Amino acid sequence: MTLFSLLAIVASLHSTDSVRISIPWPELLPEDAIPQENSFTVALTGDIMMGTTFPEERLPADDGEHLFRDCRKLLADADIAAGNLEGVLCDGGESTKKVVEGRSYAFRMPSRYVRWLSEAGYDFMSLANNHARDFGEDGLESTMSLLDSAGIQYAGLPSCRFAVKDVRGTRFGFCAFGHNFYTLEHTDTACVRKIVTELRDTCDILIVSFHGGAEGASMSHLPCGPETYLGEDRGNLRELAHLCVDLGADIVFGHGPHVTRAVELYKDRLIAYSLGNFCTPFGVNVSGVNGYAPLLEAVISRDGRFRTGKIHSFIQTSGTGPRTDPYNTAARHIGTLSITDIPGSPLEVLPDGSLFIAADCNGNP
Repeated sequence: MTLFSLLAIVASLHSTDSVRISIPWPELLPEDAIPQENSFTVALTGDIMMGTTFPEERLPADDGEHLFRDCRKLLADADIAAGNLEGVLCDGGESTKKVVEGRSYAFRMPSRYVRWLSEAGYDFMSLANNHARDFGEDGLESTMSLLDSAGIQYAGLPSCRFAVKDVRGTRFGFCAFGHNFYTLEHTDTACVRKIVTELRDTCDILIVSFHGGAEGASMSHLPCGPETYLGEDRGNLRELAHLCVDLGADIVFGHGPHVTRAVELYKDRLIAYSLGNFCTPFGVNVSGVNGYAPLLEAVISRDGRFRTGKIHSFIQTSGTGPRTDPYNTAARHIGTLSITDIPGSPLEVLPDGSLFIAADCNGNP
């Protein structure tokens, strides 16, 4: 990094008070300067529920064709893209949830919508969430069959403990945990240890996803300790994420609160505590902070260490998918949360969403 580029970074941050000024560690090269054969790009998103046909049809314009238009290239260009499928892909089945005043929190996406996930470039989907069985076993079986047909792998249930995909001769492993009895539960430490350890032995780079935490606009901050919501144990997410890295995870990312949360670097591995809603045009509140829709792009080395990355900011309004936000609202919000909730973390979020490891006064990362 030249002196001029360093000064440019500092100058660009001079008027910003919500994100700390940081100096990138010299070994962390810009993504285009890292030889492709020595690194991989991973794109991560939060909840995806592309529209529902229950109890009445609420679907996006043009039958969803343009839902991912602003982020498709980022997802497709990544070596691996992963998210959380917040609902089922099916055209029938009986709802397991009540209808109240014509509305229900049972989410049923048309089976044909699997095409949009495939064309967007997704490789892995978490099914470890509280909507995976909204239409019982029929809905779950339909979802898994459709993902299989589209070449999208999935995990998070006893019937799909983990998935592995080969990318340029490197095996990526993916597992997912939730807080419901029918998922692989992240509150069951023995279960987490068993699956992560087993997967670690079969892959080169390991990605762990979790669905946890209390929900709502007031839940952006990451607490120290366990969380509960509607009487459910939603997990001690700091403890969970650190345990997964200790067991060999290279990336840990969360979703579930429907809002974004802090990011952290722990033992050179990237943790995102919640990526919030990403593509939820109907049935999910997308007002205010609930509409922040980040796409986290991470460049990692072949041994799984975080090198560099960027939080790409998108925003949602009712009826649309993620749309580019020129104000980088999601990135700035995550940067502020990271400073507040994980003080002293070496991972810095710049106003444009770029992620860097800060150097201390002695030049150490």
